[in-house]
Amino acid sequence: MSYLKEENYNEEITSQLLENYRSIIEGIGEDANRDGVLKTPERAAKAMQFLTQGYDMDAEEILRSAMFKEDYSEMVVVKDIEIYSLCEHHMLPFLGKAHVAYIPNGYIVGLSKIPRVCDVFARRLQVQERLTLQIVEAIENTLKPLGVAVVIEAMHMCMMMRGVQKQNSVTTTSAFRGQFEVQETRAEFMNLIGTKLH
Repeated sequence: MSYLKEENYNEEITSQLLENYRSIIEGIGEDANRDGVLKTPERAAKAMQFLTQGYDMDAEEILRSAMFKEDYSEMVVVKDIEIYSLCEHHMLPFLGKAHVAYIPNGYIVGLSKIPRVCDVFARRLQVQERLTLQIVEAIENTLKPLGVAVVIEAMHMCMMMRGVQKQNSVTTTSAFRGQFEVQETRAEFMNLIGTKLH
């Protein structure tokens, strides 16, 4: 049985990025023709395209593709969604979890679409603050719910590997719209995302 892995990348972009990565490797004093790094420029070029594929995706279209009319109007929470993104200041990873909730107003959405929306915006050069707002706004604009809430907790490699080199700090950002601006509703959401139910 053979192993075949299919990867689709824009050849023109790959070629351009490949040359840039080769220049970086040489610029830091490494031999770009050394066996271990000979194919690194191509791998890095493809990895960067994968990590920034969110630029080619439409979060609102993803949500619209799985909207269903439903009378349910209680809180829907999808928590512990893995987030992997690149800090736009140093192009180093930040990673953590997103917790997303909305209160339907005539429409619900397929549950897998919420993590997909998170990925659309995470797979770009980002700051955590903007990422949080973009997720909220995409859900608010598309579903027109009674309320939306997003909390993201993330660790930033630009703080851990360089600069202040703090290994255990976690950054938390939040955004609340509609009914989640009411303290009681917000408290219910925060309690749900902090509780282990499984």
